[in-house]
Amino acid sequence: MMLPVILAHGLWVPGVVMQPLAARLARAGYRCHSFAYMGRAQPVAAHAERLACLARAVGPAHFVGHSLGGLVMLEALQSDRALEAGRVVLLGTPARGCLAGRRLERHALGRWLLGRSDRLWREGREARWTRPEALGVVAGTVPLGLGRLFGRLPGRNDGVVTLEETTVAGMSERVALPVGHSQMLFSSRVASQVEGFLRDGRFAPLAR
Repeated sequence: MMLPVILAHGLWVPGVVMQPLAARLARAGYRCHSFAYMGRAQPVAAHAERLACLARAVGPAHFVGHSLGGLVMLEALQSDRALEAGRVVLLGTPARGCLAGRRLERHALGRWLLGRSDRLWREGREARWTRPEALGVVAGTVPLGLGRLFGRLPGRNDGVVTLEETTVAGMSERVALPVGHSQMLFSSRVASQVEGFLRDGRFAPLAR
């Protein structure tokens, strides 16, 4: 029996942005549930508590989160180890802080836009996965995103989050794909990798 999938979007966008990916997973036989939240209005712990309530109502499920949505999922699953989970996939999630977010925070408008999510962008954060379920990370390598409005980002990045910032200690696997931060939500290549990880617990090898 296939587990359902809970999907969570990122900051500043509505849950509907996850629909292309949800539709792809639905065609593969997964029943999808969207977790919607106001990213800047409350601290991540409050969102995580609401996500945990949804997860308990749905029952054992896979989790797929984009950007801030991935941080909410990490918080929920690490804080409540009684939550039953299948596999977990993070898409462009700034698990170790976000240089672009810190640059945005220097401006009054930026602080307002980040709201109560601001602590998530801090330098020196470290994410650690200690649950037994497989955790896969998808990172983008095309610098196409609003983060570049505040300066060039170091190394490979998706225009908002760098490859290094997606690192989660204890993750099962990470795959880097040529997509931008928001573009990954509409990429068939990303969707294929997510589907494969949920099914097999690993990403498909990249063509050389």
